[in-house]
Amino acid sequence: MQCKPDCCYGSVMFPAVVGTEPRKPEVILEHAKDFMEQYFTSIRRYKSPAHEARWQQVQKEIETSGKYHLTETELIFGAKLAWRNANRCIGRIQWSKLQVFDCRYVTTTSQMFEAICNHIKYATNKGNIRSAITIFPQRTDGKHDYRVWNSQLILYAGYREPDGRIIGDPANVEFTEFCIKLGWKAPRGEWDILPMVLSANGHDPEYFEYPPDLILEVPITHPTYKWFADFGLRWYAVPAVSGMLFDCGGIQFTGVPFNGWYMSTEIGCRNLCDTNRRNMLEPIATKLGLNTRNPASLWKDKTLVEVNIAVLHSFHTHGVTIVDHHTASDSFIKHLENESRLRNGCPADWVWIVPPMASSTTQVFHQEMANYYLKPSFEYQDSPMKTHVWKKGREQSKNKKPKRKFHFKQIA
Repeated sequence: MQCKPDCCYGSVMFPAVVGTEPRKPEVILEHAKDFMEQYFTSIRRYKSPAHEARWQQVQKEIETSGKYHLTETELIFGAKLAWRNANRCIGRIQWSKLQVFDCRYVTTTSQMFEAICNHIKYATNKGNIRSAITIFPQRTDGKHDYRVWNSQLILYAGYREPDGRIIGDPANVEFTEFCIKLGWKAPRGEWDILPMVLSANGHDPEYFEYPPDLILEVPITHPTYKWFADFGLRWYAVPAVSGMLFDCGGIQFTGVPFNGWYMSTEIGCRNLCDTNRRNMLEPIATKLGLNTRNPASLWKDKTLVEVNIAVLHSFHTHGVTIVDHHTASDSFIKHLENESRLRNGCPADWVWIVPPMASSTTQVFHQEMANYYLKPSFEYQDSPMKTHVWKKGREQSKNKKPKRKFHFKQIA
């Protein structure tokens, strides 16, 4: 779904979704030419003998096989540039510091899981969060994709009770039920970490449980209200989106988990207080002694402030990187100014950039933005739960024991 002259779809969550059909060689060639020009311009060798030689090589590969392969330096450049071009991200000022893990060599789900565990270990960094992306093999014919089935690398399970009540995170009920069908033995608690579900080379998915000490979680407490801890709230330290597609030089990478670090409102406003998520706004407001029957008392506003204070306090207390929405706004304005000077503009989706709390007190609220699309890019794609063609019946996947033991590489 794309915007039209008489209709804007800017507030739609997934305005355009990339399909599973492979690109035609002539389309890949067009994209490849543009990317090679961007890459060689960035290293100040545009139209040099090296540029011309590489372009000839790419053309020959596409002519012979209908595709080509990026070098590691091209891949790293493209991944960083895709983050730089990500119009919905407020934290792009860090784009050049992205750590790229080239995992195009993997062939199995076990290798994918080991790479993901190494990614999480590197990104967590004992709380000093580092941005990273892991890139699995590129799309070939659209039938042998490498996919991470989780929307984020780390998710809390959600369980629907017979009476309709939900234990855990309501956003993940469907995926939790899918994991159980695969054979996962669900503890059925409020804060269960879901297993990692992976498929390699188009094969049916397998699930893997994380080592218990890999996932860093932060218990949420309040600096003033000691009773806040009684709610037993927590959240994981590393937000890693894992369902998007990386589009670079005409090549599509369907498995590319990547992470930055949290902005406090993502947890304090959305994850903990949205009515379709943990829905903690009213219970906390009641404990604060606020009048929840009268909207004009602004009890929701007052409660959101206290919840976000708690989130920031908790992450800071445990030495885990997080940014408040005012600091993030200021950094984005600086990034916007830098990009306007260096690239004559910066693609930005105002609807997504503006924080969900105290919006008009941030600079980004008052900043006009141009929302346009550049490549390389990160694109939305349908969940493999919708698109996967099963090789075996789903019931045959039950009772498979997860592969759990891995020797993690030492990453500085």
